[in-house]
Amino acid sequence: MITTKLFALKNNNSHRKKKHNLNDQSMQIKPIFFVILAILALSSCKKQPVISVESLLNEMVNRETLARFPDPEYTLRQFSSYDRATEKPGEPAWFANWDRSMFLRTDSLNGRKEYVMYDTDGPGAVVRFWMTFAGENCGRGILRIYFDHQEKPLIEGPALDILSGTLLVGAPLASSVSDSTKYEMRGHNLYFPLPYAQQCKITYESKNIADAGAKTGGEAVYYNIGYRTYKKGTKVITYSTEAMTTAAATIESVQEKLRNRDRGISGLNTDSLIVSRTIEAGGSLTQNIEGTKAIRQISFKVNPGINPKALRSTILEMVFDGEQTVWCPLGDFFNTGYQLRKSNTWYSSVSPDGDLNCWWVMPFQKSCEVRIHNLGLEEIEIQTLKIISSPWKWDKNSMHFGASWHQYTNLETGEMKDNEGNGGPFDINYVELTGKGVYVGDAITLFNTVYAWWGEGDEKIFVDHETFPSSIGTGTEDYYGYAWCRPEKFANHPYIGQPDGSGNFDPGYTVNLRHRGLDAIPFNQHLKFDFEMWHWTRATINFAPVSFWYVLPGGKSNISPDLDGAKAKVALKRSDIISHEIRNGKIEAESMVLESVTGGRFRYQNDVEKGWSDNMQAFWTGAQPTDKLVLSFDSPEDMTAEVTGHFTKASDYGSFKVKINGKSAGKLIELTHDSLMLQDISLGKVQLNKGQNKLEVEVVRTSSDPKKAFFGLDYLTCIKI
Repeated sequence: MITTKLFALKNNNSHRKKKHNLNDQSMQIKPIFFVILAILALSSCKKQPVISVESLLNEMVNRETLARFPDPEYTLRQFSSYDRATEKPGEPAWFANWDRSMFLRTDSLNGRKEYVMYDTDGPGAVVRFWMTFAGENCGRGILRIYFDHQEKPLIEGPALDILSGTLLVGAPLASSVSDSTKYEMRGHNLYFPLPYAQQCKITYESKNIADAGAKTGGEAVYYNIGYRTYKKGTKVITYSTEAMTTAAATIESVQEKLRNRDRGISGLNTDSLIVSRTIEAGGSLTQNIEGTKAIRQISFKVNPGINPKALRSTILEMVFDGEQTVWCPLGDFFNTGYQLRKSNTWYSSVSPDGDLNCWWVMPFQKSCEVRIHNLGLEEIEIQTLKIISSPWKWDKNSMHFGASWHQYTNLETGEMKDNEGNGGPFDINYVELTGKGVYVGDAITLFNTVYAWWGEGDEKIFVDHETFPSSIGTGTEDYYGYAWCRPEKFANHPYIGQPDGSGNFDPGYTVNLRHRGLDAIPFNQHLKFDFEMWHWTRATINFAPVSFWYVLPGGKSNISPDLDGAKAKVALKRSDIISHEIRNGKIEAESMVLESVTGGRFRYQNDVEKGWSDNMQAFWTGAQPTDKLVLSFDSPEDMTAEVTGHFTKASDYGSFKVKINGKSAGKLIELTHDSLMLQDISLGKVQLNKGQNKLEVEVVRTSSDPKKAFFGLDYLTCIKI
């Protein structure tokens, strides 16, 4: 339930009256002097904004807000359950990964134990609250939110009911993703703002928590709580039931606007520029807009059958008042990458039939140039380019919109990791901004090449040269609002999305996005956004982040136009990154392509201590007799070859039939052995075909444990005879 403690706000300001005796000389002061005094008095009494539930909700749906530097100013920081061993860049524990059940402290109140997740002084507001859980009876604990040092919480109830249920507000301000994921494995997101004048504390009560990091079991609690802190003296009306009652109509209106994606253009005095054009290979299209205006919408209509390469090699460049701030592949700008994937957020949408739209407000004082470049080898057809703009009142807080993109192509992710951070994780940079501005979102497009989760790493956001990030998280999927590496798509939340998650556990394509509203991050001098590259196993991947931001004129990004990344081959299948061809008479098993498997689990196993060539093997587990695995590899020519397999043997491995291109090895491949060892086993003379060849493995007998029939292949040697 939600309980509310009422309190009165007292104004103890006293006013004293003074008598003024005006002598004859003062009476002779010219009337114009009094006019000047009056003007100065009025200017010094500028009404200061009041922060409240209602004002914050209205800010959420005012698209112009992000385009002006915040007034009143605030900082954006985050409390999270990140591993507290993470202290200093360069130290071994910088990548420590026990990012759960880490709290500020434990309070004992009224005979109960409350784990403190959040405690900070105001004036401020909680603006984004994400959680997920694991373990027996997980997520059933009680969440309590205390305001302004009150002894009793104003919000109290089961955590999931508050964050993604209807106890506080309901969807979309309180929701979980993805709808197609089991509820207990979703990310639970509360975007409803909770302002406070003096202080706020958030606790979680659960009898299932065993220790920090849940290292010995018990309930694992993951959380990220983003919050604003305003300058001292900013007037904030603390959350209360009265505030909720006052804001009831606004809450309903904002929920409706977020659900329906009110684009905020109706009623404006707008101009539309509409162009249809074919752009030849290496060519460009430029459109100029003059005046003091703001772009309200950019729309592209492309052929739904567009070559994926074209979505990457077609570049959107934007120059505001002579400053280039946007350089981004077309698909990445609209958060779909190089394949059309449906999404619908507050700021952008993509439809399967090729409609690309964005509604970031983009002001300029004198002029804007929109340029489309075709870096590809073939012409592209822009069926429609539509730009809607309207007049803008330029002031000292007006900012230019920016988007920075680059790709880490064929990125080597390091060896198998552990939760202490060993195995070679490292930080990669999304963007580094100088000047004064606001960070407002990002998206990533990647192609994973192995059967393992790629996104264990945490975001690390440094503002104005901090030595420790004011925002540090608990995992990539947590940052993007979902949980547990889940591959299910979700693309209809106002701020977060996974238009494709095919590459989360398997070789494949993944797109994640997060746009910011109340959780936008202001910076006065500098912002650096790093993300840990933590792939659970060694892999080669393509990883392309795009960052969205605003800066006052003169601000810059460290990301230069990435021509090489935009021209690089796009990965549609694993072999576009990993060669599966015999080279120098050898093919690594982890380079082979999985064609089919009838049972069990297949993956590429990574371990630096087993003695495998290049520290990896193809690994098949959990299969039963008659189950089959088919792998393929390419030969550069037709040839007869003596083929030898380098296999792993151990007590939990089984016995198998092996065929290459339908030809049996002529004997069982016995891989059961008392201890771990590697052994060469001849597979006989085989006719290899130029192009694809198939290796078929069938389970004959499991080990002593019927659940285990491990199969491990390190590599094949193919000696031409």
